[in-house]
Amino acid sequence: MAHIILSQTTASISELKRNPMGTVAAGEGFPVAILNRNEPAFYCVPAATYEALLDRIEDLELNALADSRAAQDEIRVSLDEL
Repeated sequence: MAHIILSQTTASISELKRNPMGTVAAGEGFPVAILNRNEPAFYCVPAATYEALLDRIEDLELNALADSRAAQDEIRVSLDEL
C-alpha cells in the first residue's frame, strides 16, 4: 500500500532513538517523517517551527472570528459602562 510522505526528510524510529537531535537537525528546520516499517508513523518538528505553526493557526482563527463579526450590527459601549 502506498503512503504519502509530507516531508523531504525521513528517518526510521531506530535512527530517531539512536540520535534524536541529529534526526531533528537533518530536517534543517522542516519536519522529518519518522517511518515505522517504511510507513510514516509521525512527524518530528523542531520547536521553533511548531511555535510558528501554532501562531499561524491562532491568527487564522482570530481572522475568521473577526470576519464573522464584521457583518454584525455595531454595539456602542461607553467607557463608563466598562
